[in-house]
Amino acid sequence: MSSEEASGLVRSYLDALNASDHDAALALVSEDVAHDPFEGEREIGREKLRWHLGLAARHFDERLADIAVMSAPGGVRVAAEFTVRGTYRASAEGLPEATGQTYALPGGMFFEIDGGEITRITEQRNRTQWLAALSAGR
Repeated sequence: MSSEEASGLVRSYLDALNASDHDAALALVSEDVAHDPFEGEREIGREKLRWHLGLAARHFDERLADIAVMSAPGGVRVAAEFTVRGTYRASAEGLPEATGQTYALPGGMFFEIDGGEITRITEQRNRTQWLAALSAGR
């Protein structure tokens, strides 16, 4: 896969996330995708990622803005940098009470591509900033 094709695959994944179309996003990842969420342990598998996306959508309404996608030569690794714009809609266990807090934080994702599918997704954002934004509405 070329760098341009890999970047396009990642853009399609991010577009699907922004459209809250989890089925479209999951169609782009391998059955045994490795997912490293910014707030937890590595999870392996498309179904675990489906569960993660669904749980996140239950508590948060997030959109990625100002997206910049960069690809390494050969299209095996791709990075995306963006601004996470979100609203905390429903209280989640272990987090402050949800009162509609909004936030805008820098974030990123790192991807590995193999056989035309996303095989690894590593999420990054500053957890301390995120928790401070969630606590601001208390």
